[in-house]
Amino acid sequence: MEETLRNLSHEAEREILEASDLNALEGLRVKYLGRKSSLIEILHQLGTLPLDKRRIIGKLANEVKEKFTKQLQERRIILEKKQEEERLKEAIDITLPGKKIFLGKRHPLTQVLDEIVEIFLGMGFSVAEGPDIETEYYNFEALNTPKDHPARDEQDTFYITDEILLRTQTSPVQIRVMERQKPPVRIIAPGRCYRRDAIDASHLPMFHQVEGLYVDKNVTFADLKATLIAFARAILGEEVRVRFRPHFFPFTEPSAEYDFSCIICGGKGCRSCQNTGWMEISGAGMVHPQVFRNVGYDPEEVSGFAFGMGVERIAMLKFGIDDIRLFYENDLRFLAQF
Repeated sequence: MEETLRNLSHEAEREILEASDLNALEGLRVKYLGRKSSLIEILHQLGTLPLDKRRIIGKLANEVKEKFTKQLQERRIILEKKQEEERLKEAIDITLPGKKIFLGKRHPLTQVLDEIVEIFLGMGFSVAEGPDIETEYYNFEALNTPKDHPARDEQDTFYITDEILLRTQTSPVQIRVMERQKPPVRIIAPGRCYRRDAIDASHLPMFHQVEGLYVDKNVTFADLKATLIAFARAILGEEVRVRFRPHFFPFTEPSAEYDFSCIICGGKGCRSCQNTGWMEISGAGMVHPQVFRNVGYDPEEVSGFAFGMGVERIAMLKFGIDDIRLFYENDLRFLAQF
């Protein structure tokens, strides 16, 4: 039995060293350490041997078993390394030219928003921010919006509770600023807004807006028009035209909607401008006296104008994009162009 164990040890050592891959090595593990292997059969027969022989054979059998285990482990490490090297040789062709690494870019909406902010900073405005989740007071009541106004209906506004909602505009920021700051006030408020709009080429339920507010003595509608015309030319070029159309907003009086000429179609009419030749940007007007009273300002002492603008629509005009949804589809083929 001792001779059998020694022969078994030499035979196993030779075969393990000659194992060419992991599958062959696993076969040897089963052959020499499996339940039906010669070594295990010898261990099972130890109980039939005399005590002195049992100790000698048992010690030798355990030494052989430990030797098998160690040799198998050492050979496995060598074969795994060899297998990994072979895999890398197949996966990497060092003769091929290197791949170009593409660096990340700012999203086109971020680029346009940064440019808008920079233009208004150059006009003397400062940036103010407010929460996306607003109270009904700041979003509607303080802005002189009556309780029966359609904008306050659930089909137009995302309500979280009866009094808490996702802001429909960045106009609440002007209320928060005026509550804590005395005139003069000259701010813009960029940020996200949320409305229950049907999704199409020019509407989304979430969009970006920049609110503007200027309050001081003797501010006029002419100042508002001059500000927006100067902005339009700064961001879209000297050829862009601006038109103002009479409108009604609860928080401004007089009020107007203003449009930029559609540079996508050159004023001929396209899907983006709904074939009108004009792109509706947003609303504007002189701050309503009641809004001033709500924040503690005296409308007899100060006047001011407010305006809003949609960042996505300006980006569409600036880059010649005819579908607002492209900004949010995260198609790298689209985003890589900016």
